[in-house]
Amino acid sequence: MGIITVLWEKWVEFRRDFYKITVAAMISPLMYLIIFGMGIQTTSHGEPYLHFLIPGIVSMATMTGSFSAIAQNMSVQRLYEKALDQVMVSPTPLWQFIVGQIIGGSLRGMYAGGVILILTFPIRTNLIFNGLSLLILFLNGTVFATIALVFSFLAKSYTDAPRFTAYIIMPMSFLCNTFFSTDQMPNGFRQIISLLPLSQTSSMVRSIANGNAPGAFGFIVLLCYLFIFGAISVLFIYRKKNL
Repeated sequence: MGIITVLWEKWVEFRRDFYKITVAAMISPLMYLIIFGMGIQTTSHGEPYLHFLIPGIVSMATMTGSFSAIAQNMSVQRLYEKALDQVMVSPTPLWQFIVGQIIGGSLRGMYAGGVILILTFPIRTNLIFNGLSLLILFLNGTVFATIALVFSFLAKSYTDAPRFTAYIIMPMSFLCNTFFSTDQMPNGFRQIISLLPLSQTSSMVRSIANGNAPGAFGFIVLLCYLFIFGAISVLFIYRKKNL
């Protein structure tokens, strides 16, 4: 019931701010598509650049949507509304609160990705997005929702959330296999970037979009991030409860 309660809170918030959330999910990815995909006419790996760009933009949208849905709201709730303190004294198991936040954030990211898919649907690219693509995007969303949850626990003020976005989300948006392949990067740096979650998500979604099977390595990387940051968030909240 705790998970459902958290998800219901997210749903009420989504309905209240539907237009703001939708516009925010559209603006940046749409600008990237217009500037890079349509304004710069080029090819990548022998294919039209849009075939490379669209899977990366959709993956990036799930990342930013999931992270943004948790980071700032949770920081404000924890620091100023003291919502976390209320959860700790309630009968709701803390793990259910954490899981509800992560799922809610991931669903917000999936919505952002879905908006981009709808916007790009009129473009006849013959790219494939199936159930496995959605599973990968959902997993990507859970990873970044969990990362956002950890950083919201570490935030000292509400202004920290935009800083986390600038330090983490923005660099990954441009470096992680979204606008250009990581194969073009120098040795050493390329390997580090390829291990980041967005790089693996973009690669797997792009493979499916082009009719190929994604490798298992990407799933392993995403699950490792989910486990590590999930464990950190659980340890933080239970440690705070026992202080």
